[in-house]
Amino acid sequence: MNITLMQHSSLEVCAHAIRTCWQSFDNSDDGGEKDKDLINRVGNKFKHASTLEHLTYTFYIAGVSRALLQELARHRMASPSVKSTRYTLKELKDEISFTDGMSAVELTEKYTNKDEVYADKHMVRASKYLVWTDELIVDFSSIVALENLRLALVSGISNDKAKFCLPESYKTELTWTINARSLQNFIALRSAKAALWEIRDLADALYQALPSEHQYLFNDCIAK
Repeated sequence: MNITLMQHSSLEVCAHAIRTCWQSFDNSDDGGEKDKDLINRVGNKFKHASTLEHLTYTFYIAGVSRALLQELARHRMASPSVKSTRYTLKELKDEISFTDGMSAVELTEKYTNKDEVYADKHMVRASKYLVWTDELIVDFSSIVALENLRLALVSGISNDKAKFCLPESYKTELTWTINARSLQNFIALRSAKAALWEIRDLADALYQALPSEHQYLFNDCIAK
């Protein structure tokens, strides 16, 4: 998983929006400590969270599974632009077999040492396309599904139909824009222990990618 913060609005913009309500522009310190305290007090303490919507962040998120992408879709107050399977599945056509014709069960029986599994040359190649769970039968089932997808593409099946073979573990990437209010909700829900492990990692990575001067707005959202 790779997360890049591509752009963000300034704290000064959010503080200006808040000061618009009271016409208290003379009290601004251009995004300094006074403005930071104002944003936290109004947006978090006093629960006027709509003011936090003036803060937006655009992230480039790469190397996440389509299972995670499905969960991102539940966070509606965000704008995702996602890698298209219609146009990009050709990336598999030049690959050789990932399984040598073996089933998931046969692959499981092939190894006696789990550490050897992910060092296998086929698994290393497959890791370009798949997110691993470290559950061998799941990961071997994913690689068999990847091989079935490759075979469908090589046989001439169109991307639009072949993509129905995609495993949930297939990697994707997206550009994702979200405002601070929605990101607070995302981090609060997705840092919880009950959340999918992969999306917990994403919640932490998004928080870590935020500008340090913005992180204080999200500290109380992180599930303990």
